[in-house]
Amino acid sequence: MSTSEPPPWPHCAHGADPAADPVGCRGIHVPGHTACLAHLTDTDRDAYLASLTPGADIDHRGTTFTQSLLYALQSALAGPATRSARFGIAQFTSATFKDVVRFHSATFESHAHFDSATFESQAHFGSATFESNAEFTSTTFKDVTSFESATFKDVVRFDGATFKGDNRFDSATFERDAGFRGAIFERVAQFEEATFKGAAWFGSATFEAVARFTSATFERVAQFTSATFKRVARFGSATFKRDAWFGSATFERDVRFGATSFEGGAWFTSATFERVAQFTSATFKGDAWFEAATFKGDTRFEAATFERDARFGATTFTKTDRVGPLVCAGRVVLSGAMFGGPVTLSLAARRLECRRTRWAATAEIRLRYTTVDFAHAVFEYPLTIAAETDPFVLGGGSQLAEGAFADAPDTGVRLASLRGVDAAHLVVADVDLSPCLFTGAVHLDQLRLEGDCTFDAPPSPTGRRWSPVRFTQRRVLAEEHHWRASRAGAVRGWNVAVLGAGRVGPLQLAPVYRALRKAFEDGKHEPGAADFYYGEMEMRRHADDIPRGERGLLTAYWALSGYGLRASRALAWLGTAMVATVVLLMAFGIAQDTPKQTATGTIPAGGGEVAFTIDKDDPKNPTGERFTGERFEKALNITLNSVVFRSSGQDLTTTGTYVEMTSRLTEPVLLGLAVLAVRNRVKR
Repeated sequence: MSTSEPPPWPHCAHGADPAADPVGCRGIHVPGHTACLAHLTDTDRDAYLASLTPGADIDHRGTTFTQSLLYALQSALAGPATRSARFGIAQFTSATFKDVVRFHSATFESHAHFDSATFESQAHFGSATFESNAEFTSTTFKDVTSFESATFKDVVRFDGATFKGDNRFDSATFERDAGFRGAIFERVAQFEEATFKGAAWFGSATFEAVARFTSATFERVAQFTSATFKRVARFGSATFKRDAWFGSATFERDVRFGATSFEGGAWFTSATFERVAQFTSATFKGDAWFEAATFKGDTRFEAATFERDARFGATTFTKTDRVGPLVCAGRVVLSGAMFGGPVTLSLAARRLECRRTRWAATAEIRLRYTTVDFAHAVFEYPLTIAAETDPFVLGGGSQLAEGAFADAPDTGVRLASLRGVDAAHLVVADVDLSPCLFTGAVHLDQLRLEGDCTFDAPPSPTGRRWSPVRFTQRRVLAEEHHWRASRAGAVRGWNVAVLGAGRVGPLQLAPVYRALRKAFEDGKHEPGAADFYYGEMEMRRHADDIPRGERGLLTAYWALSGYGLRASRALAWLGTAMVATVVLLMAFGIAQDTPKQTATGTIPAGGGEVAFTIDKDDPKNPTGERFTGERFEKALNITLNSVVFRSSGQDLTTTGTYVEMTSRLTEPVLLGLAVLAVRNRVKR
């Protein structure tokens, strides 16, 4: 006997070859004998078997069973009305089964211990029932193993077991926890239509051949953390009613979760998908976590439905060419993700978060119902964010079901942030930019806006009918809304910044308006460019870094003509100036009567030429009736001539002369500002 590793029970010495095996047979002694069941004499074995009744406890640890010996044992434990054996406590720890083993329809009424056992040929447990714990820890199955339709009513453990042949657990029922931690499946592993009513533990298991869990049902936690699938893994139509854990799992070939239902959380954090990862028509009712996962091949989420959040933060998509079309009633989180090749994303989602994403090739993001956060994304190739007007069409020609958005007011797409983005290669089409944060973005002047891209507007006078404050309608950035709403005495209607949006002032907003103005000008959209010029001038007027004199000049420019963009304002001032000119001329400017010319001269005493001095009396200030029709006609004539910078030639008083001079200076300028404003609005 080895002194360094003594056997855990008294062992049988029969049949030993001391030179080859110093321990000899490891079989435990049969009660009342000094040998194991395999080495009892025929008489003693028959006597022992005759003493057994159905449901009896047996202990044959370390015993070597041939097919005939096992059959004899099972026959002794079979009831008179059935040929199926019934075991009480069944201890086969470290036992060796040399031939084909059949436990068909056997019943293990108490603990069943097969840990560290070796099945050298086929092992069949079809329709067997384990009413208490079943231990197969570190067991080795060298050939086909079948537990089809078996029922495990208590905890069963196959931790560390090795299945060298095909193994079948099809339609098996695990009523409590099933442990396969660290198990090695060298051939096909089949769990089709199996039912796990307790937790299923496959952590660190290795599937070296095909793994089939098609239509399996996991009613509690299913844990495949760090499992390795070296061949195809099939989970099609499986149902996970609680959390499904595949964190750090490795799928070296295709993995198929088509039509799979995840009713709890689905955790694929740090998982590696070497080939095709198929989640077609899968349903995720809880949060789905794919953070830090790696998809090295195609990724198929066509017609997948996420009822809560789908998280792909820091995920790597090496060769994925398309994601979706899919539906997500919550958020699709791609923050920190990296796309290694050209890709098309087709999503119907409440929100898409792409903060700090990296795009190594061209990309197209087509969306419905979505608010997009693209802050600090990095891309060096053309990238398009576009709203899809019609439902997405699937490969078979049917439309993607969008029942999750039945309460949505519209299918529109909103862009929440472009902060920190280099917009040189960005194209935005048919997207609502009213909530978008732009400060911190670079090359906004190269941003391409296609289709119906809308911006926010100043507060509408609706509901404030009697308020003296009116705002010119124009395109306004969300950040101007936030800045104006934060000022003391702000007028109601400006949108307050949401949490995390941050606040910026005119100094930061002026260059944003300037860049967007240039983008509109390059796109030949002059009215849009005019709106952003207005915003730029507004921010300059309110900025803290300009001199007081310049601010006053800008204020006057704004008040007179809306920075040369509001014809109505310039025309209103022109009309006011003309009325004032007419009134002043009628009251003080037009002389009482037209002065008469007089000639005076002196005749020299000696005769000769007479010299005459022709003079004209100074115009007399008006007295009496000043506001007459005749005087109005004269004043109007003078005023209209002043507008076009002409002199009327009318006799005026000194006051009238100054009034006319002032009119000839200001009114043509106001007329020019009105013409300029009209031009800026109609120019193409």
